Amino acid sequence: MDWAQVLVIILSVVLAIFLILAIILTSLLIRVSVQIKSITSAAERTALKFESVAENAARFATPMAIFKLVSKFIKKNKSK
Repeated sequence: MDWAQVLVIILSVVLAIFLILAIILTSLLIRVSVQIKSITSAAERTALKFESVAENAARFATPMAIFKLVSKFIKKNKSK
């Protein structure tokens, strides 16, 4: 066997190993990207729920504040 043939065999084995590793890493990256997509969609749903809760709280906070002001004013006038 010539040294060139040995070198070709060694290089082909190393390239085959790198190809297998690249395929494995690509499949792992695809799995991770799918998991990230599901996590971001869950976070988006949660953010939308919090937004609706804050919207409802703002909607009811203003009438409650007005009601408290009016009730305090009425209580002050009744006591006088």
